[in-house]
Amino acid sequence: MQRRFPRLCLALLLATVAVPVAAQSPAGTGSAWGPLQLLQREIAPGQKAKFSYQISPTFEGAFLDTIVFVARGRRAGPTLCLTALIHGDERNSFEIVRQSFAGTDAEQLAGTLIALPAVNSHGFRTGSRNMPDRRDLNRFFPGNPGGSNTSLVASIVFSTLREQCSALVDLHTGSFERANVPQVRVDLAHAQALDLARYFGATAVLGGTGPEGSLRREMMAAGIPTILYEAGLPLRFEPAEIARGVAGVRNVMLRLRMLTGQGSAPTPLEAVYSRSAWARVPVGSGGVYYPMRALGDPVRRGDIIAEIFEPFTDQRFEVASPHEGRIVGMAVPKVVFSGFALVHVAWR
Repeated sequence: MQRRFPRLCLALLLATVAVPVAAQSPAGTGSAWGPLQLLQREIAPGQKAKFSYQISPTFEGAFLDTIVFVARGRRAGPTLCLTALIHGDERNSFEIVRQSFAGTDAEQLAGTLIALPAVNSHGFRTGSRNMPDRRDLNRFFPGNPGGSNTSLVASIVFSTLREQCSALVDLHTGSFERANVPQVRVDLAHAQALDLARYFGATAVLGGTGPEGSLRREMMAAGIPTILYEAGLPLRFEPAEIARGVAGVRNVMLRLRMLTGQGSAPTPLEAVYSRSAWARVPVGSGGVYYPMRALGDPVRRGDIIAEIFEPFTDQRFEVASPHEGRIVGMAVPKVVFSGFALVHVAWR
Protein backbone atom coordinates (compact mmCIF):
# COMPACT_ATOMS: atom_id res chain seq x y z
CA MET A 1 0.00 0.00 0.00
CA GLN A 2 1.25 3.45 -0.86
CA ARG A 3 1.68 6.34 1.56
CA ARG A 4 -1.42 8.52 1.80
CA PHE A 5 -1.30 11.94 0.19
CA PRO A 6 -4.49 14.03 0.62
CA ARG A 7 -6.20 15.23 -2.57
CA LEU A 8 -6.16 18.89 -1.51
CA CYS A 9 -2.40 18.77 -0.86
CA LEU A 10 -1.88 17.18 -4.27
CA ALA A 11 -3.86 19.90 -6.02
CA LEU A 12 -1.94 22.63 -4.22
CA LEU A 13 1.39 21.02 -5.07
CA LEU A 14 0.51 20.68 -8.74
CA ALA A 15 -0.50 24.33 -8.81
CA THR A 16 2.95 25.36 -7.56
CA VAL A 17 4.86 23.57 -10.33
CA ALA A 18 5.69 26.40 -12.69
CA VAL A 19 9.08 25.49 -14.15
CA PRO A 20 10.73 22.22 -15.15
CA VAL A 21 13.87 20.81 -13.58
CA ALA A 22 16.03 22.27 -16.34
CA ALA A 23 15.20 25.78 -15.19
CA GLN A 24 16.48 25.03 -11.71
CA SER A 25 20.21 25.40 -12.51
CA PRO A 26 20.91 21.77 -13.50
CA ALA A 27 24.26 20.11 -13.02
CA GLY A 28 26.72 20.39 -15.86
CA THR A 29 25.46 23.68 -17.32
CA GLY A 30 28.27 26.00 -16.36
CA SER A 31 29.70 28.67 -18.65
CA ALA A 32 32.22 26.26 -20.20
CA TRP A 33 30.43 23.52 -22.13
CA GLY A 34 32.97 21.03 -23.35
CA PRO A 35 33.64 17.30 -23.40
CA LEU A 36 32.16 15.02 -20.75
CA GLN A 37 34.57 12.87 -18.75
CA LEU A 38 32.80 9.67 -17.76
CA LEU A 39 34.28 6.35 -16.63
CA GLN A 40 37.70 7.31 -18.01
CA ARG A 41 36.24 8.14 -21.42
CA GLU A 42 35.75 11.49 -23.09
CA ILE A 43 32.61 12.33 -25.06
CA ALA A 44 32.76 15.57 -27.04
CA PRO A 45 29.80 17.91 -27.66
CA GLY A 46 27.75 16.60 -30.59
CA GLN A 47 29.07 13.05 -30.07
CA LYS A 48 27.37 9.75 -29.18
CA ALA A 49 29.25 6.82 -27.68
CA LYS A 50 28.69 3.28 -26.44
CA PHE A 51 31.19 1.53 -24.22
CA SER A 52 31.51 -1.05 -21.48
CA TYR A 53 31.24 0.00 -17.85
CA GLN A 54 34.53 -1.82 -17.29
CA ILE A 55 37.77 -0.46 -18.71
CA SER A 56 39.22 -3.96 -19.10
CA PRO A 57 37.28 -7.22 -18.56
CA THR A 58 38.23 -9.41 -15.61
CA PHE A 59 36.70 -12.50 -14.03
CA GLU A 60 35.88 -10.64 -10.83
CA GLY A 61 34.42 -7.72 -12.79
CA ALA A 62 32.08 -9.87 -14.85
CA PHE A 63 29.20 -9.06 -12.49
CA LEU A 64 29.05 -5.55 -14.03
CA ASP A 65 29.62 -6.04 -17.75
CA THR A 66 26.80 -3.74 -18.78
CA ILE A 67 27.04 -1.23 -21.60
CA VAL A 68 26.83 2.55 -21.23
CA PHE A 69 25.16 4.82 -23.80
CA VAL A 70 26.09 8.54 -23.81
CA ALA A 71 24.93 11.40 -26.03
CA ARG A 72 26.66 14.72 -25.33
CA GLY A 73 24.61 17.58 -26.71
CA ARG A 74 26.03 20.35 -28.80
CA ARG A 75 24.52 22.88 -26.39
CA ALA A 76 24.56 23.16 -22.59
CA GLY A 77 21.73 21.62 -20.63
CA PRO A 78 20.85 19.12 -17.90
CA THR A 79 21.89 15.47 -17.72
CA LEU A 80 19.02 13.02 -17.99
CA CYS A 81 19.84 9.46 -16.94
CA LEU A 82 17.93 6.34 -17.96
CA THR A 83 18.24 2.97 -16.25
CA ALA A 84 16.74 -0.33 -17.40
CA LEU A 85 16.87 -4.03 -16.55
CA ILE A 86 17.63 -3.52 -12.88
CA HIS A 87 15.36 -6.56 -12.88
CA GLY A 88 16.79 -8.73 -15.63
CA ASP A 89 13.45 -10.16 -16.79
CA GLU A 90 11.86 -6.75 -17.51
CA ARG A 91 12.75 -6.67 -21.20
CA ASN A 92 10.49 -3.84 -22.36
CA SER A 93 12.70 -1.47 -20.38
CA PHE A 94 15.78 -2.34 -22.43
CA GLU A 95 14.06 -1.56 -25.72
CA ILE A 96 12.73 1.75 -24.42
CA VAL A 97 16.29 2.83 -23.62
CA ARG A 98 17.80 1.45 -26.81
CA GLN A 99 15.23 3.10 -29.06
CA SER A 100 15.27 6.37 -27.12
CA PHE A 101 19.03 6.60 -27.48
CA ALA A 102 18.99 5.57 -31.14
CA GLY A 103 16.51 8.36 -31.85
CA THR A 104 18.58 11.05 -30.10
CA ASP A 105 20.57 13.40 -32.32
CA ALA A 106 23.45 14.79 -30.26
CA GLU A 107 23.80 17.70 -32.68
CA GLN A 108 20.27 18.82 -31.81
CA LEU A 109 20.49 18.01 -28.09
CA ALA A 110 20.89 20.44 -25.21
CA GLY A 111 22.55 18.68 -22.30
CA THR A 112 23.52 15.04 -21.95
CA LEU A 113 21.72 11.72 -22.10
CA ILE A 114 23.35 8.90 -20.09
CA ALA A 115 21.73 5.47 -20.27
CA LEU A 116 22.44 2.15 -18.59
CA PRO A 117 20.20 -0.13 -20.70
CA ALA A 118 21.05 -3.43 -18.98
CA VAL A 119 22.15 -2.88 -15.40
CA ASN A 120 21.54 -6.56 -14.63
CA SER A 121 23.03 -7.91 -17.85
CA HIS A 122 23.29 -11.44 -16.44
CA GLY A 123 19.55 -11.46 -15.80
CA PHE A 124 18.91 -10.09 -19.30
CA ARG A 125 20.78 -13.00 -20.86
CA THR A 126 19.24 -15.67 -18.63
CA GLY A 127 15.73 -14.32 -18.06
CA SER A 128 16.37 -14.03 -14.34
CA ARG A 129 14.84 -11.22 -12.31
CA ASN A 130 17.59 -11.22 -9.72
CA MET A 131 21.37 -10.89 -9.69
CA PRO A 132 23.75 -13.89 -9.95
CA ASP A 133 23.80 -14.18 -6.15
CA ARG A 134 19.96 -14.43 -6.23
CA ARG A 135 19.38 -11.02 -4.65
CA ASP A 136 17.01 -8.31 -5.87
CA LEU A 137 19.25 -5.41 -6.95
CA ASN A 138 16.41 -2.92 -6.43
CA ARG A 139 16.50 -3.48 -2.69
CA PHE A 140 20.24 -2.81 -2.22
CA PHE A 141 20.79 0.82 -3.21
CA PRO A 142 22.83 2.88 -2.41
CA GLY A 143 24.93 -0.25 -1.99
CA ASN A 144 28.02 -1.18 -0.05
CA PRO A 145 31.45 -1.48 -1.72
CA GLY A 146 32.42 -4.03 0.91
CA GLY A 147 29.22 -6.05 0.75
CA SER A 148 27.72 -8.81 -1.38
CA ASN A 149 27.95 -9.04 -5.16
CA THR A 150 24.60 -7.25 -5.50
CA SER A 151 25.48 -4.60 -2.94
CA LEU A 152 28.77 -3.90 -4.71
CA VAL A 153 27.05 -3.45 -8.09
CA ALA A 154 24.47 -1.17 -6.45
CA SER A 155 27.27 0.95 -4.98
CA ILE A 156 29.12 1.31 -8.30
CA VAL A 157 25.99 2.21 -10.27
CA PHE A 158 24.57 4.53 -7.62
CA SER A 159 27.84 6.46 -7.28
CA THR A 160 27.94 7.15 -11.02
CA LEU A 161 24.30 8.19 -11.23
CA ARG A 162 24.43 10.43 -8.17
CA GLU A 163 27.46 12.24 -9.56
CA GLN A 164 26.15 12.71 -13.10
CA CYS A 165 22.35 12.99 -13.16
CA SER A 166 20.15 16.06 -13.05
CA ALA A 167 17.11 13.76 -13.28
CA LEU A 168 16.55 10.01 -13.62
CA VAL A 169 13.94 7.82 -15.31
CA ASP A 170 14.07 4.22 -14.06
CA LEU A 171 12.29 1.81 -16.42
CA HIS A 172 10.47 -1.38 -15.40
CA THR A 173 7.58 -3.74 -16.21
CA GLY A 174 5.24 -5.75 -14.04
CA SER A 175 6.77 -8.61 -12.05
CA PHE A 176 6.04 -12.29 -11.52
CA GLU A 177 3.60 -12.70 -14.44
CA ARG A 178 1.75 -9.49 -13.64
CA ALA A 179 0.92 -6.79 -16.20
CA ASN A 180 0.71 -3.06 -15.50
CA VAL A 181 -1.09 -0.27 -17.32
CA PRO A 182 1.50 2.34 -18.40
CA GLN A 183 2.15 4.11 -15.11
CA VAL A 184 4.69 6.40 -13.51
CA ARG A 185 5.50 6.07 -9.83
CA VAL A 186 6.72 9.12 -7.96
CA ASP A 187 6.92 10.81 -4.59
CA LEU A 188 3.94 13.17 -4.79
CA ALA A 189 5.51 15.46 -2.20
CA HIS A 190 8.39 16.36 -4.54
CA ALA A 191 7.25 19.08 -6.95
CA GLN A 192 9.97 18.64 -9.60
CA ALA A 193 9.69 14.86 -9.72
CA LEU A 194 5.89 15.07 -9.88
CA ASP A 195 6.15 17.55 -12.75
CA LEU A 196 8.31 15.09 -14.72
CA ALA A 197 5.97 12.22 -13.81
CA ARG A 198 2.94 14.01 -15.25
CA TYR A 199 4.78 15.21 -18.36
CA PHE A 200 5.93 11.66 -19.10
CA GLY A 201 2.32 11.23 -20.21
CA ALA A 202 1.53 7.74 -18.90
CA THR A 203 -1.98 6.43 -18.36
CA ALA A 204 -1.66 6.89 -14.60
CA VAL A 205 0.63 8.37 -11.95
CA LEU A 206 0.90 6.49 -8.64
CA GLY A 207 2.15 8.18 -5.51
CA GLY A 208 4.66 6.63 -3.12
CA THR A 209 8.26 6.88 -2.04
CA GLY A 210 9.18 3.37 -3.19
CA PRO A 211 10.59 0.45 -1.19
CA GLU A 212 13.63 0.94 0.99
CA GLY A 213 16.76 0.23 -1.03
CA SER A 214 15.10 0.94 -4.37
CA LEU A 215 17.00 3.13 -6.81
CA ARG A 216 14.14 5.62 -7.08
CA ARG A 217 13.87 6.15 -3.33
CA GLU A 218 17.61 6.44 -2.74
CA MET A 219 18.19 8.80 -5.67
CA MET A 220 15.41 11.03 -4.38
CA ALA A 221 17.06 10.99 -0.96
CA ALA A 222 20.27 12.12 -2.68
CA GLY A 223 18.43 15.11 -4.18
CA ILE A 224 17.96 13.80 -7.74
CA PRO A 225 14.38 14.08 -9.11
CA THR A 226 13.52 10.50 -10.05
CA ILE A 227 10.52 8.77 -11.59
CA LEU A 228 9.85 5.11 -12.30
CA TYR A 229 7.93 3.94 -15.37
CA GLU A 230 6.23 0.52 -15.46
CA ALA A 231 4.30 -1.02 -18.33
CA GLY A 232 3.42 -4.48 -19.54
CA LEU A 233 4.65 -7.93 -18.58
CA PRO A 234 8.11 -9.33 -17.86
CA LEU A 235 10.01 -11.76 -20.11
CA ARG A 236 8.76 -10.35 -23.41
CA PHE A 237 9.01 -7.43 -25.79
CA GLU A 238 5.70 -5.62 -26.25
CA PRO A 239 5.90 -3.09 -29.10
CA ALA A 240 2.95 -0.95 -27.96
CA GLU A 241 4.29 -0.58 -24.42
CA ILE A 242 7.79 0.10 -25.71
CA ALA A 243 6.49 2.83 -28.03
CA ARG A 244 4.65 4.47 -25.12
CA GLY A 245 7.83 4.42 -23.06
CA VAL A 246 9.92 5.94 -25.85
CA ALA A 247 7.33 8.71 -26.25
CA GLY A 248 7.41 9.29 -22.50
CA VAL A 249 11.19 9.65 -22.42
CA ARG A 250 10.95 12.17 -25.25
CA ASN A 251 8.28 14.08 -23.32
CA VAL A 252 10.62 14.30 -20.33
CA MET A 253 13.45 15.55 -22.54
CA LEU A 254 11.13 18.20 -23.97
CA ARG A 255 10.10 19.23 -20.47
CA LEU A 256 13.76 19.53 -19.46
CA ARG A 257 14.34 21.68 -22.57
CA MET A 258 16.85 19.21 -23.92
CA LEU A 259 14.82 18.98 -27.13
CA THR A 260 12.50 21.29 -29.00
CA GLY A 261 9.17 20.26 -30.42
CA GLN A 262 5.73 19.13 -29.33
CA GLY A 263 5.06 16.29 -26.91
CA SER A 264 1.91 14.46 -25.88
CA ALA A 265 -0.45 15.76 -23.20
CA PRO A 266 0.54 15.37 -19.53
CA THR A 267 -1.25 12.85 -17.35
CA PRO A 268 -4.41 14.61 -16.10
CA LEU A 269 -4.92 15.33 -12.42
CA GLU A 270 -7.77 12.84 -12.18
CA ALA A 271 -5.34 10.06 -13.17
CA VAL A 272 -2.91 10.91 -10.34
CA TYR A 273 -3.53 8.44 -7.52
CA SER A 274 -2.27 8.89 -3.98
CA ARG A 275 -2.98 5.36 -2.73
CA SER A 276 -3.13 1.81 -4.02
CA ALA A 277 -3.54 -1.73 -2.73
CA TRP A 278 -3.45 -5.29 -4.04
CA ALA A 279 -6.40 -7.63 -3.81
CA ARG A 280 -4.85 -10.91 -2.70
CA VAL A 281 -5.81 -14.57 -2.60
CA PRO A 282 -7.71 -15.19 0.66
CA VAL A 283 -6.15 -17.72 3.00
CA GLY A 284 -7.13 -21.23 1.96
CA SER A 285 -8.52 -20.10 -1.40
CA GLY A 286 -5.69 -21.05 -3.72
CA GLY A 287 -6.25 -22.64 -7.10
CA VAL A 288 -6.68 -21.58 -10.72
CA TYR A 289 -7.17 -17.81 -11.00
CA TYR A 290 -8.97 -15.81 -13.68
CA PRO A 291 -9.47 -12.02 -13.71
CA MET A 292 -13.06 -10.79 -14.01
CA ARG A 293 -12.15 -7.25 -15.08
CA ALA A 294 -9.60 -5.71 -17.44
CA LEU A 295 -6.55 -3.52 -16.92
CA GLY A 296 -7.60 0.11 -16.62
CA ASP A 297 -11.19 -0.65 -15.61
CA PRO A 298 -12.86 1.53 -12.96
CA VAL A 299 -14.15 -0.50 -10.01
CA ARG A 300 -16.27 0.05 -6.92
CA ARG A 301 -15.51 -1.30 -3.47
CA GLY A 302 -16.86 -4.84 -3.29
CA ASP A 303 -16.98 -5.45 -7.04
CA ILE A 304 -15.93 -9.01 -7.94
CA ILE A 305 -12.67 -8.59 -9.82
CA ALA A 306 -11.29 -12.15 -9.80
CA GLU A 307 -12.36 -15.73 -9.36
CA ILE A 308 -10.41 -18.79 -8.25
CA PHE A 309 -11.35 -22.43 -8.84
CA GLU A 310 -10.13 -25.15 -6.47
CA PRO A 311 -8.88 -27.66 -9.07
CA PHE A 312 -9.63 -30.81 -7.06
CA THR A 313 -13.09 -29.92 -5.70
CA ASP A 314 -14.37 -27.36 -8.25
CA GLN A 315 -15.14 -24.98 -5.40
CA ARG A 316 -15.29 -21.36 -6.59
CA PHE A 317 -13.88 -18.41 -4.63
CA GLU A 318 -14.54 -14.76 -5.42
CA VAL A 319 -12.14 -11.85 -4.82
CA ALA A 320 -13.61 -8.38 -4.30
CA SER A 321 -12.08 -4.98 -4.94
CA PRO A 322 -10.72 -3.51 -1.68
CA HIS A 323 -11.53 0.06 -2.75
CA GLU A 324 -13.29 2.21 -5.31
CA GLY A 325 -10.75 3.23 -7.93
CA ARG A 326 -9.06 1.94 -11.06
CA ILE A 327 -7.28 -1.31 -11.90
CA VAL A 328 -3.64 -0.47 -12.68
CA GLY A 329 -2.12 -3.94 -12.52
CA MET A 330 -3.08 -7.60 -12.45
CA ALA A 331 -1.69 -11.12 -12.67
CA VAL A 332 -2.21 -13.20 -15.78
CA PRO A 333 -4.39 -16.34 -15.32
CA LYS A 334 -2.31 -18.87 -13.41
CA VAL A 335 -2.14 -21.19 -10.41
CA VAL A 336 -2.06 -19.09 -7.23
CA PHE A 337 -1.75 -19.66 -3.50
CA SER A 338 -2.81 -17.87 -0.33
CA GLY A 339 -1.65 -14.24 -0.19
CA PHE A 340 -0.62 -13.92 -3.85
CA ALA A 341 -1.20 -10.41 -5.23
CA LEU A 342 -3.83 -10.63 -7.98
CA VAL A 343 -5.24 -7.20 -8.86
CA HIS A 344 -3.75 -3.77 -8.09
CA VAL A 345 -6.34 -1.03 -7.44
CA ALA A 346 -5.40 2.66 -7.19
CA TRP A 347 -7.53 5.51 -5.87
CA ARG A 348 -7.21 9.22 -5.16
